[in-house]
Amino acid sequence: MRRGCQTTSPLQEHLRPLDFTSRGRLLLYSTIYLVLKKKKFIIGIDEVGRGALAGPLFVAALVIPQGLNLRRKSLARLKDSKKLSPRQREKWADYLESHPRVSYAVSSVSSGVVDRKNVAKAANLAATRAHERLVASCGRKRGNVYLDGSLYLNKKPTTKKYRLKTLIRGDEKINAIKLASIVAKVKRDEHMVRLHTKYPEYGFKNHKGYGTKKHKRAIKKHGPSEVHRLTFTL
Repeated sequence: MRRGCQTTSPLQEHLRPLDFTSRGRLLLYSTIYLVLKKKKFIIGIDEVGRGALAGPLFVAALVIPQGLNLRRKSLARLKDSKKLSPRQREKWADYLESHPRVSYAVSSVSSGVVDRKNVAKAANLAATRAHERLVASCGRKRGNVYLDGSLYLNKKPTTKKYRLKTLIRGDEKINAIKLASIVAKVKRDEHMVRLHTKYPEYGFKNHKGYGTKKHKRAIKKHGPSEVHRLTFTL
């Protein structure tokens, strides 16, 4: 889990000591402080791996200040992770990792959980856990939460004060969801590359567990591994 939310604004940290003999300057700094204190934050939640034949399902919950400028010449245009190349996603992930105003938490559920609960319930479980971890690290008790597609949070005490909204194609509309999809995709891809070293015969590093022709042929030849979803049909 990435570091918790930054509670002190960079502007607050770098202000010079106030000159209390100048009423105008005091009022100016007081106004700036109140604006920063009331800054709204948005949480985006997205999942990766729902349709894979093998490997866990990953969910990322990410929080950003509303209106945060994310344009950088060194980065590709912000899109859903599926529309970015692996290198573009990695550069975005590195940028988010070092950004002082961005925080995220990741949760995953195994293929076994997907088989036992079904993929929809498993995804919602991972989404709820990711949100709980983010809230615990941030300390933010209220705000707007946007979830992509068919994701929903299970009813928990930690969700009561949040305004929850699930959006079809939310990863095309809400920046926080786009960023969450990038984080989830990068983290899951890294995990599947590690699984490849244990199960090289399936080629996980190439298809990341999705149902390519080569992957299906490998399953038919070697049978399913411990990380394959047995309830999914070829």
